[in-house]
Amino acid sequence: MALDSPSSNDSLLHQILPNEMECLISRPSSLIFLSFYITITLLILPICIFVLYLGLQRWRQRSSTSSTTSHSDIFTFHMVLIELVDYSGFTLYLYGLYTVHVIIYRVGYFVVCFTWYGRNSFHVLTCVERYLAVVHPVTYMNLKGERGVRIRNICIGCVWLIFIAVTPLNIEKPLFYFDLSLTIIALGIVFFCSMSVLCVLIRPGPGEQGGDRKIVDQSKRRAFFTIMAILAIMLVNCCANLMWFVSAVSGETICEMAVADNWLSLPSSLVLPLLFLHRAGTLTCCKKITK
Repeated sequence: MALDSPSSNDSLLHQILPNEMECLISRPSSLIFLSFYITITLLILPICIFVLYLGLQRWRQRSSTSSTTSHSDIFTFHMVLIELVDYSGFTLYLYGLYTVHVIIYRVGYFVVCFTWYGRNSFHVLTCVERYLAVVHPVTYMNLKGERGVRIRNICIGCVWLIFIAVTPLNIEKPLFYFDLSLTIIALGIVFFCSMSVLCVLIRPGPGEQGGDRKIVDQSKRRAFFTIMAILAIMLVNCCANLMWFVSAVSGETICEMAVADNWLSLPSSLVLPLLFLHRAGTLTCCKKITK
């Protein structure tokens, strides 16, 4: 990315921005970053818009009935909002780099930092919801009413509020240990959910015989595939975050690796929207998984 700007502005940019982000103005890294932005524009953005379109259609259909939207679908809709906010942040990010506009760049950095926290949180909430549905079905059924909706909304509100408050601290001084701890905790929760669902899947419960057994197994299998998909994505993210953490703490940050870390986060942006589209029946190529 060629930045035709005075050296004084470039120097100011280097002084104000975090040291680990300075590499974005170098040409190899800027090309990697630009290619990532083009990819999310052509891939993530259309999928997110389509998910919101389907969600709006379902809401209109259910407004005439007494049915409610599932908790996992609500988490997916908030995840899509996170991705749209993330796209806006990357847009400001890129514009700030091209124009060497420090304030716009920092606003974009703020937005991108927040979406990293929110993305992991909604992955965890989705896994916990699937875990309750399979391992504690009675409790899960009781949470389908107004009480469950209140708990769900409180959890969602906490995700947005807490990380909006934490993100400015991360901008002033990168919270490497805090971020790594959150990643490990989230990974541990998802791993526990996956193992618990697997244990329930391989042993029959009381009253699960014959045709009922097949129906229950299909439901459990779908929940297990959902959690395992999220677990695989979070393992990739954890490895990427660990490499970034080690290089940043050691002071030997590899510029290209830092920028390429965005590519490793791409699957985590896709997993919940694609699972939603699969449940909606629009991904016909994946129907055999649940049969």
